[in-house]
Formats: sequence, structure tokens, C-alpha cells
Amino acid sequence: MNERILISGAGIAGQTLAYWLARHGLRPTVVERAPGLRTGGNGVDVRDHATEVAERMGIMARIRAAAADVGGITFVDGAGKGVARIDMGRLGSGGEVEIMRGDLVALLHEAAGSGVEHVFGDSIRALTQDADGVSVSFESGGTRRFDLVVAADGPHSAVRRLAFGPPERFVRHMGHYFAFANADSALGQDRRVTMYNVPGKMAGLYRSGNHAQAKSYFIFRSGPLAYDHRDVEAQRLLLRAAFERETSWRVRELLDGALGDPDFYFDALSQVRMPSWSSGRVALVGDAAHCATPASGAGAELSIVGAYRLAGELATAADHLTAFRRYEEGHRALVERKQQIGPNVRLMVPKNRLGMWARNAFARLPVMGAMASVERLMRPADAAPLPGYGAAVAT
Repeated sequence: MNERILISGAGIAGQTLAYWLARHGLRPTVVERAPGLRTGGNGVDVRDHATEVAERMGIMARIRAAAADVGGITFVDGAGKGVARIDMGRLGSGGEVEIMRGDLVALLHEAAGSGVEHVFGDSIRALTQDADGVSVSFESGGTRRFDLVVAADGPHSAVRRLAFGPPERFVRHMGHYFAFANADSALGQDRRVTMYNVPGKMAGLYRSGNHAQAKSYFIFRSGPLAYDHRDVEAQRLLLRAAFERETSWRVRELLDGALGDPDFYFDALSQVRMPSWSSGRVALVGDAAHCATPASGAGAELSIVGAYRLAGELATAADHLTAFRRYEEGHRALVERKQQIGPNVRLMVPKNRLGMWARNAFARLPVMGAMASVERLMRPADAAPLPGYGAAVAT
């Protein structure tokens, strides 16, 4: 029986998978490169089937209590004057909740509890599969044996590279780069996102109603840039080069703060598209398998639902090959739908001044006040309910 399962990555997908594997009586181990949980990050949405999974885990009430509580977007000009706004209503209505990524990971980690072994400050260096299992070598120098390995280590997945090949085969650049960091908590409007644009660029402030810490956001249009995704100093230079000539609004202040923030994060807007999410005894889950980009607003949803399905199939299928096939058959339609990105990026980062004018004019229309609710109503629901997999609901 495939009981000993190594999960690479302690994020949303990894923690959800670990929880459900342990609930099904399997023996998960989570290895995470960072020395502890990654507490930073942007707001993520828990919605649709992800809400159902969280309810089954017994943590949905706590997710709602920790909701970011952001009520809308204000677009400003160079002097800080509001030129348009989108009011989203009270987020979390209809079962949908926006929560900061770090808060969600902490809740998932706490739910996983003592039934999951966590190894922080280490990562997978190499793996060798055979008919009976996988021998894994770690950067720390140790070697361990597992029945299966699951990569939950994000769009730059090292395990995916080892088991499936170089990222150029699977990662698609979506024409933009983004960054976020901590910002002066005195800046911006409470419970709102404030955005300033010049053609092809956006700088913004995010003020959660439930958090004292503000966040700065940056997006800019660009073709692929050559840099190491782990070289933070190179990433700071790229962001500086993109925004250092922008002196209007609070761009310089936000840029200086972001470049000095130890929690600074920078990445490309990219999607991961793969013909298969498994290779032998290695499988992928979350962004490692199917990153839809942060612009989709669906990363947390796909990670939670996919991890739930993968754990359930591993617990109930006769063998891991059958489990991997059923997991993919049950989850791929949702992934393909969420990877169809709507107008989010074009609204946030118009290409030219005409696009900025059109966006602002559209946002000023009275109908925009109800757009968030309408979007939720029109969003297609999954055709079939989530399987139960025989797991009892947490209490």
C-alpha cells in the first residue's frame, strides 16, 4: 500500500494534501525549503468547492473570521485624486472569502496537526523511482525512501523539473511581471485597493480591514526577462528599472519601501500547462501542476480542491496509477476553465492612455456597483459535487 508520501512544499496545496492524507490514515511528510511557514503573500480567494473542502476540514468559520475585508478599488490620478472606483460589496457574501495567503496557510497547517511530519529548511535534490518506491536525496545530505512523491512547490517547482523536464516545456509567460511587499500602514484608504496607472504599469496599495499592515503592489508589461527566480537582488533591480522614473502619486515612496522590505516578492505572470500531472510515482498538485496566474483569482481554489481530490483518490483507489488518473479526470475541467483569464489584467494595467480612459469611464458607470455580485452569479458551477471519499467531516 502507498502509505509513505512525501510532499514538497508547505503552501496551500501541500498543507491541504497533508491534512487529507492523514485523515485517510496515510503517512504524509512535508518538506519545505523555507525555515518555517511562509507568512507573507497577497489576498487569495476561497470559493465554490474550496469552501466546501474547508467546511469539511472544520476551518471555514475561522477563514471567514480572518477575511481580508476589502470593499473595492479606487483608481487615482498622479495627484492622488480618485478618477473611478469599483465597489465590490461585502466580500465573503455568497460563501466567497478573500483571505491573506499567509493566514490561510497558517490555518491549514494548524488543521494538519501532529498527524503530519514537517521538515523545514530542506528540499529535494534528486529522486530515483523504481517498481516499489522512490529514493529521495535531500539538500541537507540525507536520503529517505517513500512510496510516492507529490510536488506542491509552486510554478517554479524543482520536483517537476526533476521528474518531468525543464520549465520551458510547461510554463507560459503571460506578458507581465508583478511584485508585492509590505507598505507603510498609514498609506491608502482603509478596506480598499488604491491603483495608479501609467500605460503598461500599475502601482497600488492594499489595505485590509482586518490587518494593520498595508501592502504595495506593482505590475508592468514586459516580454520574458532573464533572471534567476531565487535571486531576490536581481528581482529588485528589475522592479527598480521598471518604476524608478515614475514620480507621480506615491510611486517613489512605495518603490523605496518595497525594495527595502525583506518580504519582497517578485515573479512573472505565467501559467503552467501540462499534458499530464503524474509520472510514475511522482504527481503534481496546485501551482506546480496548473498555475493559472494570480490574475485569475483561482490559485487557492484550484490548490485546495485538487489536493482534496488527490488525497481522496490515493486513499480509495486500488493503486497509485489509478488514483493519479482519477484525480486528473476529476480536476482538469475546472483547471481549464479557470485558466481562461478574463479582463482582470487589462483592467488593472491598460496598455495605453486610451485604454486607461475607457477603463475609468466604464468603472464610473452605475452598473459597476453590482459587478462583483453579478460575476459570482454568472460564474459556472462545477457540474458534479465533490466526492466524499468516506472521510468524516471535521468537528
